[in-house]
Amino acid sequence: MMSPMSQQPAHAQRGFASDNYAGIHPEVLAAMVEANNGHATAYGDDVYSERMQQVFRNHLGEGVQAFPVFNGTGANVTALQSVLRPWEAVLCASSAHINVDEGGAPEHLLGVKLIDMPAPDGKLTPELVQSAIFGVGVVHHSQPRVISITQTTELGTAYSADEIKALADFAHANNLYLHVDGARISNAAASLNQPFREFTTDAGVDLLSFGGTKNGLMGAEAIIVFERAAELGEIIPFARKNAMQLASKMRFISVQFVAMLEGDLWQRTASHANQMAQRLRDGVQDIPGLTVSYPVQANAVFVELPHDTIEPLQQVSKFYVWNEALDQVRWMCAWDTTEDDIDSFVDAVRKQLS
Repeated sequence: MMSPMSQQPAHAQRGFASDNYAGIHPEVLAAMVEANNGHATAYGDDVYSERMQQVFRNHLGEGVQAFPVFNGTGANVTALQSVLRPWEAVLCASSAHINVDEGGAPEHLLGVKLIDMPAPDGKLTPELVQSAIFGVGVVHHSQPRVISITQTTELGTAYSADEIKALADFAHANNLYLHVDGARISNAAASLNQPFREFTTDAGVDLLSFGGTKNGLMGAEAIIVFERAAELGEIIPFARKNAMQLASKMRFISVQFVAMLEGDLWQRTASHANQMAQRLRDGVQDIPGLTVSYPVQANAVFVELPHDTIEPLQQVSKFYVWNEALDQVRWMCAWDTTEDDIDSFVDAVRKQLS
C-alpha cells in the first residue's frame, strides 16, 4: 500500500517564493553520500569538519573559527548569545530578519532588546545607528552591545566593503560588536565580484552567520568568529550546545561547506541566481502598472503590482506579498531557476497587467 507521501508529486513547480524552495545541489548531495561511508567521530571531531575549518580559513583568513549549526535563526541567535547579557541590546534595521522573521527568537531566548530603525534600502549607516544610541551607562535603558546587519539585505541590496568597514569602525569606536547575518552572503560576493574576506575580515566584522541553505545546501549554516573577536570562540561551543544547535553527526553539515567552498560551486550557484533575477527585472521593468521597488543587486526582485493582479499571478508561480499596504511582492531566484522559468513568468505578468 502506498504511503500518503508517495502519492504526492515528486517535484513542485519551481516558483519565485524563496530560494529555500530549491533542492540540494547534486555536487553537495554527492559529497554527503561520500561522507556517509562508515563511522566518524561525532560532534565535529572528524576529518570533514577539520577540512571545513581550513576551507573557511582559505576564504576568510587563518585566524577564523567556524561552528556549523542547523539553520539561520540558530546561527544568528547563537552568535548573538555569545556577546549579549540580558540587559543589553542589538541595533538593527526594522526590516532585519532577526526583527521580522525569526518569531521573536532573539528576544525570547536571549532576553535582550532589539532596537530597530527604519532603513529605506535595508542598509544601516553609522548616522542611522548613532541616532538609536542613547542612555549609555544609564541603568534604566537597555545597553547597546551589537550592531547586526544583513548581507545581502532583506530588500535585496548589497553593502559595499566600504559601507561595512564604516559600520565596523563606528561599532568598535563605541565598544560594540558588528555581526553580519550572511544568509545570502554568496549572492553578495557574486554581486560585488569580491572575495568574501574583502567585505568581512578586511572590513572589521566580528561575527558572521555564514549561510549555505539558500545556495544549494541542505540545512547547513555556520557561525564564523573572526580573529579580532577570538575570545568568543571559547563561548560559542557552549552557547551552541545550550541553543540546541550542536549536531552529533556534524560531518554531514561540514562536508556540505567543503563541497560548496573548496572549489567555485558557491560562485556558480550564486551568480546564476543573481543573473536570473536580473533577467526577471529586465523582463518586467517596462510593463505599465508595475514598479520595481529597489535596485536588483542579488537574487531578489521587489515590485509593486495592481492589487487585483497579485492572486492570479500567484496561481501561475508561487511568491509572497512583502508589504500589503503597498501591494509589494518579492520574487526570489535560486541556483536552479531557469531562463524558461523567467521568460514564461514574465509573459504571464505582461498578460495579467495588460
